[in-house]
Amino acid sequence: MKLDKLFWLGLTLVALNASAQIVTDPDWKETEAPPPPAFNRSRLIPIEMPPYVSLKFGVDPATMTITRDGIVRYVVVAVNATGSVTAMYEGIRCATGDVKTYARYAANGQWSSVKDPQWQGLGDNLPSRHAMALARQGVCEGRSAAASSVAEIVNALKYPKREP
Repeated sequence: MKLDKLFWLGLTLVALNASAQIVTDPDWKETEAPPPPAFNRSRLIPIEMPPYVSLKFGVDPATMTITRDGIVRYVVVAVNATGSVTAMYEGIRCATGDVKTYARYAANGQWSSVKDPQWQGLGDNLPSRHAMALARQGVCEGRSAAASSVAEIVNALKYPKREP
């Protein structure tokens, strides 16, 4: 029960951060997202998910970038129990607690761009639980990227800080 309350408190704080940032930075403009980078399953760093999530998620650190507008972009890979792979090319904007999916990778090995991708709150979309987990495990710290470099984010994901 305590973890559930902390989870919902975290979601509330993300929502409050998002509304505060929107008011204080009305001129923010996103840089254009490049095409999805190639990913490799052998490089995936696992994302720790709640036990009720049956898919296994991982992020390829070679696909991560931090843009000058504060977005952390990456390819996240989902593997189901039969080994079927899907992937998403996404961006997290820590300043507002939002995630955007730019493209999806299908089992046929092709990327499909999302038509008119939109920012969504990390807590607003059940399919983006992996993005919330990724943000909390090393991508975001408060309203900014958790690190000044991809290497620092990768280090945080590989060697998470454990609460006593």
